[in-house]
Amino acid sequence: MKLSEQLADLSVRAKHAEDAVTAAEKEAHEKVMTRREQARAAAAAAIEKVDRNIKSAGNDVKSMGDAAARKWAALQTKITGDLQSVKAGIAQKKHDWDAKRAESQADRLEWEAELAVDYAIAAVEQAELAVLDAVAGRQEAAQAQRA
Repeated sequence: MKLSEQLADLSVRAKHAEDAVTAAEKEAHEKVMTRREQARAAAAAAIEKVDRNIKSAGNDVKSMGDAAARKWAALQTKITGDLQSVKAGIAQKKHDWDAKRAESQADRLEWEAELAVDYAIAAVEQAELAVLDAVAGRQEAAQAQRA
């Protein structure tokens, strides 16, 4: 998939997330729970896809140099952590909460959601920079071949 196609896909997914939240705020609890499970499954699948892509490209990164290898290792660590977080969230969901703990849980989940959105925004900014770096690198390579 081309980088521009990935960014378009990201845009579509962000709009879908926005629409899902807007709809969920008006829906009954059972519908929200169903929507949440679908989102959880989609998030887990996306994280696992990235993890598979990282593992399949691991050898290529080793040949790119130390800086790339460090960035790659950091990304692998982040993906592994995200996958573990999703799995832990599933286990924690099964636990029953009393009313006071439920309110505290809701506050924490809202804070985590805000943090996740902020992280996603930062990731989009980093993705844009990485794509522009790649385009510039490709242009510089073409210029070097012409020289």
